[in-house]
Amino acid sequence: MLKRFFGCIVIALSLSVGKSFAQLNESDTIRFQFRTGVTGIYQQGNVALLNIRGRVDLTLLLHKDLVFKSQSSSLYQAFYSVEADNDIFSRNFIYYKPQRKVYPFAITFVSTNYRRKIDNRYFAGGGFTYQVINTKINVLKLSASTVYEATKFANSFYNYSEYNGNNNINLWRGTLYVGGWSYLADKHMRLYYDAYWQPAFDNSNNYRTQLDVGLDFPIWKGLSFNVVYAFTRENVVIEEILQEDKILTFGLAYNLKSR
Repeated sequence: MLKRFFGCIVIALSLSVGKSFAQLNESDTIRFQFRTGVTGIYQQGNVALLNIRGRVDLTLLLHKDLVFKSQSSSLYQAFYSVEADNDIFSRNFIYYKPQRKVYPFAITFVSTNYRRKIDNRYFAGGGFTYQVINTKINVLKLSASTVYEATKFANSFYNYSEYNGNNNINLWRGTLYVGGWSYLADKHMRLYYDAYWQPAFDNSNNYRTQLDVGLDFPIWKGLSFNVVYAFTRENVVIEEILQEDKILTFGLAYNLKSR
């Protein structure tokens, strides 16, 4: 069992390709930043498994005062040819004068989630970011926003009965966000993190939380090894769907920037 387990790890690492070093910072005075990566596992025999994950992060200086930032990812997973995940996630921002201490932004978000039986979800809105710390070795940002969200579920029976009978849940949400990173051990390691809480304005039971914590270990000329732990909780879910998901991933990354 251990031999097969470590064999899967080796496959996942060998397929991991990236171009980045932790998060991309919209406040950097860099014209272009890009990150892309894919990891995969394929196994046959006593266990049949296919897992493919892809991610693209981009920041682009549109104008001296405007920055576009996009974070998109996808996940496909099947066990014994039975689909378990087939998801997309895309979060896109426009920032106005992000070099300031406080700056506004607009956000649009689109996603699907096969495991949680979400056919599609989108929201759009705006808010403000406050840069608590922004130095070469430490970054800490806080933000708050308001968004309007529309979600179409594949079923109409939920763990909270007040939503039963409706495949669509539309509402206004607030978002509180904290994120940043720090170089440690004389820049031989970088810790990065982001977390958010999204409560609905009209129902205290309807909220989401997410936490991502990662470590990057530089290897050679921008190449690094990274480990990321992600936790998500969606409090209102379809009946028999778990509210929480946890995942630990690891791979290689490479930084690409254009000044």
